[in-house]
Amino acid sequence: RLGDVTLVDQSPLGRSSRSNPATLTKAYDDIRRLFAHSEEARRRRVTPSHFSFNVEGGRCPECLGTGVQEVDMQFMAPVTVTCDLCQGRRFRRDVLAISYAGRDIAETLELTVDAALAAFASERALCRKLRPLAEVGLGYLRLGQPTSTLSGGEAQRLKLAAFLGRPGGDGARLFLFDEPTTGLHLSDVDLLVRTLRRLGARGDSVLVVEHHLDLVARGGWV
Repeated sequence: RLGDVTLVDQSPLGRSSRSNPATLTKAYDDIRRLFAHSEEARRRRVTPSHFSFNVEGGRCPECLGTGVQEVDMQFMAPVTVTCDLCQGRRFRRDVLAISYAGRDIAETLELTVDAALAAFASERALCRKLRPLAEVGLGYLRLGQPTSTLSGGEAQRLKLAAFLGRPGGDGARLFLFDEPTTGLHLSDVDLLVRTLRRLGARGDSVLVVEHHLDLVARGGWV
């Protein structure tokens, strides 16, 4: 029986600068816990919530965790500038003083997915959440890159990666994909096909609306 039906299309993931690949895949929860378990964090009584730019006490009090400030130009449109207090790094100084593997939390969020997989290779739970991003060809994205900056094709593959990183629920899921090859190189199409087959291998069903002949030719049913 079907447990759920999921449409994976190219609609935007949102315009918020607070949403990023790390938060969508839940990898950020693991990263914050790693930082909070460091000796310096325990000494300063800094908890996982302090490493979030959404929570008071961890985020920069001036820009409220956005990294930028809006300057009113009176008779002109407002101008967005880098926050003077945090210099665009989004966190309080005492939070940025804590490091893990030689990087503070802001530097960690600047890592690409591929670089993060190498940096956190010993953290299996974290890598399990990040690896689907690399498997769908998004290893070049930065962990903290706002989802508002992604193309439609990138947004679609990020949604797919987020599902792959989650444990299976009750019943198989039917995935509906709308033109998933848009903007992809041929090598990326190969990655996509392998990923779609992985969904089928775990018991899910995949229905794809597509005009890319290479992908159509690999379909189980046309």
